[in-house]
Amino acid sequence: MIDLRSDTCSQPTEAMRHAMATAPVGDDVYSDDPTVKRLEREVADLLGKEDAVYMVTGTMTNQVAIRAHTEPGDAVLFDQNAHVYILEGGAPAAYAGVLPRLLPGVRGIFNAGDVEAAIGVPHRFFPATIPAPVRLLCLENTHNIGGGKVWPLEQLKAVCDAGRARGVKLHLDGARLWHATAATGIAESEYARHFDTVSVCFSKGLGAPVGSALAGSREFIARARRFKQQIGGGFRQAGIIAAGALYALQNNRARLIEDHENARLLAEGIASLPGIEIDVNAVETNIVRFVVTSLPAGEFVERLYEKGLYVLPSGTDGVRAIPYLNITKAQVQEAIGIIASVAEAYAEKAGVMAGQAARGGAGY
Repeated sequence: MIDLRSDTCSQPTEAMRHAMATAPVGDDVYSDDPTVKRLEREVADLLGKEDAVYMVTGTMTNQVAIRAHTEPGDAVLFDQNAHVYILEGGAPAAYAGVLPRLLPGVRGIFNAGDVEAAIGVPHRFFPATIPAPVRLLCLENTHNIGGGKVWPLEQLKAVCDAGRARGVKLHLDGARLWHATAATGIAESEYARHFDTVSVCFSKGLGAPVGSALAGSREFIARARRFKQQIGGGFRQAGIIAAGALYALQNNRARLIEDHENARLLAEGIASLPGIEIDVNAVETNIVRFVVTSLPAGEFVERLYEKGLYVLPSGTDGVRAIPYLNITKAQVQEAIGIIASVAEAYAEKAGVMAGQAARGGAGY
């Protein structure tokens, strides 16, 4: 089975497993785990922040950030397709008690005018106590549902400046920030410096089995640790898993361009297939999203699975595939062949159905 469902499906390498097996450990709740502390220090330094805290998932780092930035009843600005809004179990409402205000992003990218319009212009005739106060603006780079779209740096800066000018705090969901850097050559710290807090993930493109980190000011991270503990995120001998994240951080960032090349290879290989629509130029990093027109996406991915390819449906007609650490070029080429066999078979069937319909036949 070729598994392209997600880069979270990666397997730790032997060198990573060795690092985990030999890691010095302590009790992280008491701040005694040396491997966790080393990981947090390296993340903070890499992102240009004062401190960082290691957590089990990117959902936890994002949601702790939202909770620590806000109070229940505050409003938070999200792109309409943000991972933190759509794909984290409704946690902004359930955990932080905040009101999501959605921005009209295109592939996850919006502009300063969208932010200013959402915040509005206060006036002394309108009571300030009526609307939920906007306290936080969240961006996602790269953008998952946007197909791995990278935020243009100048546009990102303009959006952040607009929010900051209105007294709004800024959080970056940088689960795949490593990919933005690999694609553009712009350092993670350059993206991160425009935000109060940044979440990064080690278990997607970097291939670690567990973990994400939240970085920010020393004071903010101290507050975040309280909420991490509150929702059951306290680790004991976490150095065993932190060592995998640390190894990934130190060794697997440079190779991400290989995943981008494999994603492009996949996109180009299926672009001319019947019943498939894809913008090859939209594949900027390691996420490939395409539309199926010959049959429902759910059925299409079932047919692929029967032939040995595991991908995810997205909505009624979308499909997502992601090459990652353990996926080879040969496997991508095999995946193209499997997609072609299904696409061509159903396009031929659709053609037969269309012909029969034109002749008044019963069809399939």
